[in-house]
Amino acid sequence: MCVTAVESRPAGLLGTSQSPARRPFGARVMGFVALTKPRIIELLLITTVPVMFLAQQGVPDLDLVLLTCIGGYLSAGGANALNMYIDRDIDALMDRTSQRPLVTGMVSPRECLVFGITLAVVSTLLFGLTVNWLSAWLALGALLFYVVVYTMILKRRTAQNIVWGGIAGCMPVLIGWSSVTNSLSWAPVILFLVMFFWTPPHYWPLSMKVKDDYARVGVPMLPVIATNKAVAKQIVLYSWVMVAVSLLLTPLGYTGWFYTAVALAAGGWWLWEAHALLNRAKAEVTGAKLKEMRLFHWSITYVSLLFVAVAVDPFLR
Repeated sequence: MCVTAVESRPAGLLGTSQSPARRPFGARVMGFVALTKPRIIELLLITTVPVMFLAQQGVPDLDLVLLTCIGGYLSAGGANALNMYIDRDIDALMDRTSQRPLVTGMVSPRECLVFGITLAVVSTLLFGLTVNWLSAWLALGALLFYVVVYTMILKRRTAQNIVWGGIAGCMPVLIGWSSVTNSLSWAPVILFLVMFFWTPPHYWPLSMKVKDDYARVGVPMLPVIATNKAVAKQIVLYSWVMVAVSLLLTPLGYTGWFYTAVALAAGGWWLWEAHALLNRAKAEVTGAKLKEMRLFHWSITYVSLLFVAVAVDPFLR
């Protein structure tokens, strides 16, 4: 795979000529918050806390939940900040990332790097000293995997970037379980696999929508190098495996009827949407009529429903 070179562009090219230190304090604070990608972290916490309920088979210690959420936010935030530091050259050239703090100059590259490393260190120590060291190493491993393996190695080199790079986003389920039990078992592994097979069909529809952005900077997301039909086929394949894996919790004795009902209903609707996207792609529908973002938005709802069921199920057994 040949990847086109990307012209480096100094951060702040799209912003004003003021130095970051001279920007309004409130705007600077919001810039640092934006470095952590709060909306993505919300989704990570949605997959962390319910697993703690499942591990406890009831309500876990609320102080532990709070500490795990804080540690998880800081760790994921550090990873996201370091991701923006590494990707600041291509972020300046993509429409969807053109307002990120490094691109506008609200935060300098050096500040971003120090901020990301600081969050990584603080989150690891917080986990280790207040939760347990297994959770600390899992969180640190997720951070390093996202920054090094995905951002630095895979993202600009292979269309498999989001498949394997998505492993970092699967780690919160392991962290949630280990924070309660200081161990791992098959239940979090199964949920880890659910998230692993969920990530590509969640992200590829978005990549289909913004593939021109990725093509411009030479990032070989699957929709950039494959037809919509080929991408949709992959989405359907991963979707079927994801739904099948999600149903393994019940026969193994970890969940009961409520989780199973939600997994079947939500998974069935997901498969309906995935096949509908494939049918539109086969008919060579393009533009807004392809409606690829329907599956993207539903994928977030699916995860929310599935993990709410994970948390509620122990109370109905």
